[in-house]
Amino acid sequence: MNKLTAWGIEGIGEVVPGDQVGDIVVDACSGEPNGPLQNFDVIVVTQKIVSKAEGRLVAIDPDDPVSHKQLVEDEAVRIVRRRGDLIITETKHGFVCANSGIDLSNVERGYAALLPIDSDRSARRVRDIVKARLGIDVGVIVSDTFGRPWRNGLTDVAIGVAGIAGVLDLRGTPDALGRVMQVTEVAIADELASTAELVMGKSNGIPVAVIRGVDPSWFRDSSMREIVRPAQEDLFR
Repeated sequence: MNKLTAWGIEGIGEVVPGDQVGDIVVDACSGEPNGPLQNFDVIVVTQKIVSKAEGRLVAIDPDDPVSHKQLVEDEAVRIVRRRGDLIITETKHGFVCANSGIDLSNVERGYAALLPIDSDRSARRVRDIVKARLGIDVGVIVSDTFGRPWRNGLTDVAIGVAGIAGVLDLRGTPDALGRVMQVTEVAIADELASTAELVMGKSNGIPVAVIRGVDPSWFRDSSMREIVRPAQEDLFR
């Protein structure tokens, strides 16, 4: 029977610039109830603590509700849509999202958190620290909250991956009835990110989760290049 177990890592305090997220995770998971970590665990860390640790905080006017809008344009390579104060942009990473991924929630008043410069690199750094300190191989996902076209509600998705597949390519394999699948590619990293969000929550102060029971065959070198659809293949750009 396939079985996944996911839990939020409690007891992580405020993260500040210069902190190493990998060290924070290892220390927090040194024993019960958060750990110990095992081979083939997947560690999901929120973009917010990665951005804080990497110094991606920018001062804004706390009394001006739109003072961060210039940052939105500065962080964008393209404005996709505008509607009132809402701006949908394409970021330097290739993400199409609201406000260039700039976030004011769970950040000290008067500051805005920008996306990490290279979220894959951020994920690799966490993975390397876990490997160096504990001698185990894990997958690491940096997650963020995105809206979705044509559907209400938000969900967490991967914006950085290391050691775990971004996409599981099932093309050429048989389905349950023996038919060969032609187009099926499963966004594994996104599904794991959304699983982790269920145990972290939005306001519980839990910025890290661990998922155990993931298929070992999904662990490999990876990159967000697997997940972000190239513009020439996108029917909506």
